[in-house]
Amino acid sequence: MKDLYEITRHLVWVTQFGLSICVPLVLSIAASVWLQKTFSLDGWVVAVGVILGILIAVNSLRYSLRAIERQGKGSSKKSPPPISFNQHG
Repeated sequence: MKDLYEITRHLVWVTQFGLSICVPLVLSIAASVWLQKTFSLDGWVVAVGVILGILIAVNSLRYSLRAIERQGKGSSKKSPPPISFNQHG
């Protein structure tokens, strides 16, 4: 049962990892195309949308990688329990 838990946990991380990269890029491009068509703007709006989407996706990627790293470090390091009142010298 523990293996199933680990598999689903990793599946959730992979899904979040993919979505955190794809969704900001797609939404920024869609918003820039909408702005271009609605307000009759030039093509530079789409270029700005692509660059903005890439920057947001990279930032989200860094945040996800840091969260994965923190979770990996936390599970491998076990500290001894603190000394209670009855256990000191």
